Amino acid sequence: MIALLGLFGAALIAATLIPAQSEAVLVALLLAGTYPVWLLLVVASAGNVLGAIINWALGRYAARFAQRRWFPASPAQMERAAAWYQRWGYFSLLGSWLPIVGDPITVAAGLLREPLWRFILIVTLAKVGRYVAVAAVTLQLI
Repeated sequence: MIALLGLFGAALIAATLIPAQSEAVLVALLLAGTYPVWLLLVVASAGNVLGAIINWALGRYAARFAQRRWFPASPAQMERAAAWYQRWGYFSLLGSWLPIVGDPITVAAGLLREPLWRFILIVTLAKVGRYVAVAAVTLQLI
């Protein structure tokens, strides 16, 4: 159970603007073979989507603090993410799994008032897809 909580926490933190790596935790648990693959995918995906929702809320409700030093995204990161988001619209959320740019895109979605239901739907597809791919490679299914 502690391993599952660790996976959830790592996935949640990795989806926020705090740099972290959840794939390593997932791979270690997959290779250990202690838990069913589907359970590990559900736990990792749930944590990662929740982290993205935190980013959305940051963009939606805390954007007024973006110029403060403690704000987790620089103005330049926010501008790049907003430009990407405005160019590609909600389809840019399919890139929410990407390192470096994915997290600021989720903040930009909140900043630009993306409806939460559509945000969750698209981000879930992207994040689950990434974890399924990591599991498939780890277990040599592809």
